[in-house]
Amino acid sequence: MFNYLMPTKVIVGENCVKENASELILGSKCMIVTGRTSGAKSGALGDVTEVLKEKGIEYLVYDHIGNNPTIEECAEGGKVAKDFGADFLIGIGGGSPLDACKAIAVYAVNDMDMYDIFEGKFTNKPLPMAAIPTTAGTGSETTPYSILTLHKINNKQSFAHPDVFYKVAFLDGRYTVKLPLQIARNTAIDAMSHLLEGFTDKKASMASDYIALEGLRIIGKYVDNLRNGNFNTQICTDLLWAASLGGIVISQTGTTIVHSMGYALTYNKDIPHGMANGLLLGEYLERTKAVLPEKIALAMNALGMSLEAFKAFLKECLPCNAHFDEEELIKWSETAIKAKNAMVCPFDITQEDEIEIYKKCLL
Repeated sequence: MFNYLMPTKVIVGENCVKENASELILGSKCMIVTGRTSGAKSGALGDVTEVLKEKGIEYLVYDHIGNNPTIEECAEGGKVAKDFGADFLIGIGGGSPLDACKAIAVYAVNDMDMYDIFEGKFTNKPLPMAAIPTTAGTGSETTPYSILTLHKINNKQSFAHPDVFYKVAFLDGRYTVKLPLQIARNTAIDAMSHLLEGFTDKKASMASDYIALEGLRIIGKYVDNLRNGNFNTQICTDLLWAASLGGIVISQTGTTIVHSMGYALTYNKDIPHGMANGLLLGEYLERTKAVLPEKIALAMNALGMSLEAFKAFLKECLPCNAHFDEEELIKWSETAIKAKNAMVCPFDITQEDEIEIYKKCLL
C-alpha cells in the first residue's frame, strides 16, 4: 500500500514565467522572497517584477535570505509580509530562499510561538506560493519540507506540512545556465542524493521508484557536462526538471541518513548542502548494495555508470578542504542517529555505524 500526493503544478520551458503570467498571480498583493543576489543575477527577479507590473500587482521584494536561513530570519520575514498585507508569495532562488518562503508563508498569517512550526502547530493556512528555482538541486519547489538553521540545537531542522507545497513552479534553464560550475555540481549531486535516497529507503513505492529512475536517467545524460562545465539552456532546463523529480520522490519517501548526517557538515563546517550529501553518498550506496543489490544495479544503470565510477565522479566533483577530527564526528552522530531519517534507512543503522561512515568518508 502507498499514497501519492503532488499538488504542485510544474511549468517547464524557456520563458515560461512570461508566457504563463496568469499562473504566477495567486492574489492581489505579493511579497517576493529571494536571496541577496541570486534572484537578480539569474534574471528571474526581473522577469517576475515585469509580469507583476504588467498585471498591476503591488509587490515588495524581500531579499534578506542568506544561505541556510535561520528560523529567526523566517519569523522576521513573516512579520514583514503581514505588515505589508501580502496575500501571496513568490519564492525565487535556490533551496534557501525557497525553503524560507514556506516558513514565511506560515508566520505571515499565524500568531504563534516561533518554534511551534516544527510541530505543525498553526491554525491558519499558509499564504499561497509560487516558486522559481535558480539552482537545480533541492527540488524544494515540489516538496512539503522546509529546512531551517536552528542555533539552539547547533544544527539544521526541518518541518513538513502538506499546506506548504507550492501552488505552481516555473522551471527555466535560463536562470541557471550561468551558475558557477561548483554550484552547478553541488546542486546536481543534491538532486542525485534525493533520487537515490528516495529510491532506496523503506518508504519507496512503485510510483516513487518510477520517478526516481527517470530523474537519474536525465542527470546521467549530463555527467560529462557536470565535469567540464559545458551547459546550455536546454541542458539546464532538463537538470531543473530532474531536480524537481527528486523533490517529488522525497515528498513521498523522505530522505535517509545521508541528509541527517550531512546537516552537521553544513552547520559546523559551512559545507554546501549538496556537497555534504555527496561526501557521504558513496559509502551509503555501498552499504545499501549489501541489502538491495538489484536496486543499486538499476540506479547505476539509469545513471549510466558503475557504482565505482559514480564514487569516482563524486570525488572528482566535490573538492573539500575542511578538517575533521574524531571527537566532533562522534558528537555529530549523537544528533544524527536520533533523526527520523534513520528509521527508513534500508540497512540497520546504529550510532557506531554512523561514526564509522563519518570516519571512512571524512578522515
